[in-house]
Amino acid sequence: MAQLSYDPRRELVIRRYPFQIYTLVPLAALVLQAWLPSVRWMGGFAFLNLPLVVTIYFSLGRRSPVQGTILGCVMGLLQDSLTHHTIGLNGVILTVVGYLAASVGIRIDEGNLMVRVVLNVMLSLLASALYLFIYVLLLGMDLQWSWITELLRGVGNAVLALALYPLLDRLQLKD
Repeated sequence: MAQLSYDPRRELVIRRYPFQIYTLVPLAALVLQAWLPSVRWMGGFAFLNLPLVVTIYFSLGRRSPVQGTILGCVMGLLQDSLTHHTIGLNGVILTVVGYLAASVGIRIDEGNLMVRVVLNVMLSLLASALYLFIYVLLLGMDLQWSWITELLRGVGNAVLALALYPLLDRLQLKD
């Protein structure tokens, strides 16, 4: 017999955007991530990870682990193709981050500003830990590493998200 019960997940809004936003924003993030380190006065922005921030945003908003996984995989592989990294390294990292962001997005209200900041810092640190694990343990390569630098990178990504997410929120389709 079917029971009527309260389901808190039903009240969560799934963010929808025009197709152009789904293609142009990730493409712009990838191009900027590849181009900014080559500009002398903008080289400091290479410290940030724009594709990671965009993957987290769209995965949280869509609340679909499958779509988050696919978005992360595509963004990571395209980022690898535009940088000097090993092909597939960022693909694996952003796939895991996209899946986890979408899975967390199902369970919490991601519209809260503090939740967005904490999630961006935590997922950025997770991406750094995965990078370290894959690069050092699986590939057996040497890497200069500092957790303080990675923590600062996570905070920088969260600040970038605070600036970028309200702009992207304005572009969503209204029901």
